[in-house]
Amino acid sequence: MRRNNLRSLGAVLVLAWMAGFAQAGSAQKKSDNKASSKPAEAKQEQKAPDVDAATYIIGPEDMLDINVWKEPDNSKTVPVRPDGKISVPLLNDVMAAGLTPMQLQAVLTEGLKKFISEPQVTVIVTAVNSRRVYVLGEVARTGALPMLPNMTVLQALSAAGGLSQYAKMNGIYVLRTENGRQVTLPFNYKEVVRGKRPEQNILLKPGDTIVVP
Repeated sequence: MRRNNLRSLGAVLVLAWMAGFAQAGSAQKKSDNKASSKPAEAKQEQKAPDVDAATYIIGPEDMLDINVWKEPDNSKTVPVRPDGKISVPLLNDVMAAGLTPMQLQAVLTEGLKKFISEPQVTVIVTAVNSRRVYVLGEVARTGALPMLPNMTVLQALSAAGGLSQYAKMNGIYVLRTENGRQVTLPFNYKEVVRGKRPEQNILLKPGDTIVVP
């Protein structure tokens, strides 16, 4: 009788141990799945912007991925410096600002022909940092804003969180540099939102500064 009891107790302990092992394995699997999902989320956050390689104009502070086929030592991701140039292996400093990715690709391909037989170069803009506008004064959030395609003054003010209660709505203006000179473009918020002065809701250009007194 005692032997049967011991056998029953042993069986119970084995079953308990197996249940605990299965539960631990299930918890570990969930933990692994959760951990493996994090890099995918991070990768999605770093997704390259939708840039037209034929029309987008590269500017200072943009990030470029330079890839030379079958030449890993000459392929790298580089920032566009404030002087508009990038540093490329074998070619040293190359002017990138003011060119489209396709134009820069042609420049790099031609330059690398002196060192590589039939180079195949691709240029991808991985971060757009040069196209910014600035909002100062009586808005919810002052500072630099990424300039979206066809962004207007009204849209930029909205992106800045809107006007504060102290804003002088009829005294807003845009500062823009044209041909080396700074010009002031008026913007009457009240009249624009009422549809009376739509011409003042201009398309912004990189470097524009909206001042809200």
